Amino acid sequence: MHKLFYSVTALIMSAVTVVYAQTEVQTGASIAVTSTTKGKVRGYLENGIYTYKGIPYAHAKRFESAMPLEAWKGVKSTTTYGPVAYLMNPTTTVQDESEFVFDHNWGYASEDNLRINVWTPGIEDSKKRAVLFWIHGGGFTSGSSQELPSYDGGNLAEKGDVVVVSINHRLNVLGFLNLSEYGEKYKHSANNSMRDIIEALKWVQNNIENFGGDPNNVTIFGQSGGGAKVNTLMAMPSAKGLFHKAVNQSGSYRSRFLSKEVTQSITKETLKILKIRTKNIDLIQDVPFSVLSNASQQALKVVAERLAKEGRALGGFGLNWGPSLDGDLIPYDMSSNEAYEMSKNIPLLIGTTKNEFATFANGRFFGASEEVVMKYIEETFKDKATSYVSAVRKAYPKDTYPHELLTVDTMFRPGTVFQANKKASIEGGADVYMYLFTWQSPVFDGKYQSVHCMELPFVFDNIELARNMTGGGIQAHALADRVSKAWISFAKNGDPNHDGLPDWPAYTPKNTATMHFDLNCEVKPQLDKELFKLVLSF
Repeated sequence: MHKLFYSVTALIMSAVTVVYAQTEVQTGASIAVTSTTKGKVRGYLENGIYTYKGIPYAHAKRFESAMPLEAWKGVKSTTTYGPVAYLMNPTTTVQDESEFVFDHNWGYASEDNLRINVWTPGIEDSKKRAVLFWIHGGGFTSGSSQELPSYDGGNLAEKGDVVVVSINHRLNVLGFLNLSEYGEKYKHSANNSMRDIIEALKWVQNNIENFGGDPNNVTIFGQSGGGAKVNTLMAMPSAKGLFHKAVNQSGSYRSRFLSKEVTQSITKETLKILKIRTKNIDLIQDVPFSVLSNASQQALKVVAERLAKEGRALGGFGLNWGPSLDGDLIPYDMSSNEAYEMSKNIPLLIGTTKNEFATFANGRFFGASEEVVMKYIEETFKDKATSYVSAVRKAYPKDTYPHELLTVDTMFRPGTVFQANKKASIEGGADVYMYLFTWQSPVFDGKYQSVHCMELPFVFDNIELARNMTGGGIQAHALADRVSKAWISFAKNGDPNHDGLPDWPAYTPKNTATMHFDLNCEVKPQLDKELFKLVLSF
């Protein structure tokens, strides 16, 4: 009996020791210290991964271009996330259920928010690890590198022996108000947000070797607004050579960039509301952010209404901020032939989730009867209602619930297919790989399906950190293993294939090969052509 007791106790203690060994955090004056071009930084070591958070990569005065930092003395502690960009509409209330699912970390805001985070398996070890440079979502108006638990780069770095980087940068009015006609120091103000990302990519080029990374093998990847930023970078001559592969997750918008004429009109209207004259333009640097934000949002609406009366659309991202054509940093639209030609040698991994925002837009039909759903379809699509149902069922023949007829994404994926077709048609261009994330989350009885952002815990292999969204479980972990390895393989080789997946051919407009990520991963041709043709005609 005593022997059995001690044997069981030994096993328990052994298991506890393993758990503690796996979660040990090492900190201290000499732990995780490495050099940057501006001085030394100290992070921490967890599960064999060196982690650095909130490293400054540049600094900038309001509306002015980001500039190199002054060198610092001693060792800078970089163990917690840095400040995030101000929100145009600060979060004061949230919807309980959806906030549980997304589990945001809102951070603390500051205009001094140019910060970079790094996760790496080794420092100053002369290894040339592939670098994955993450660009957060939130359009061009909100979000941060620490906004979602999925964004933590530790597991991805460990699994792939890669370096993961993420950044904060200026957004909304502070990143895009066009003051270029009011002085040289405001020359790039129309696109300062994107210029910040360029500065962060330059930081990677100059520093990542000390963090165990290869500056000649950098993959930019982003989701939603982050995907749109990836596309924007591929249209920016100044970004050429700073990255070598690209991943766009749910971010292929078909809209054109704003013109200089429009952005200058928005600025003039903003100054008018603020009662700032041209000769006193620098006063805008001291306007409280809330006042500036309100004035600029009013200006956007005024200009949009003025253009509408002229029969013209505001363009860009509507009443949200975003990049614009300035003839300098951004000379081409991201869907222009010139932009595609400039990035023709950049391999692209691109895709969406099955449901995206349709989960929210038509979420009221979750659990509804077939009669209720069909009535809505008939009222919406009228004489094409039967064709619509047929097209959805052709695209997703295994769907059985009535609400699934209404929660299929037709907002993000059409632009994704357009981009994949155009890039894959460039003669002599790099490969394109298409995916569709169809796995359905079980949380809240399956209500959130494969919602916008659902693939993120799988890409970063962060099922446990994002249990609220994924529900956790063996099946989710197994799929995360396959998905994260695909991203790792793509970052290393420009090809997402690995032993855990069926053969994944490069996409062409002819084969339309698309990897469906689900419990059983399968490559299928495009099955939603008829659906898109019908929906986009409305």
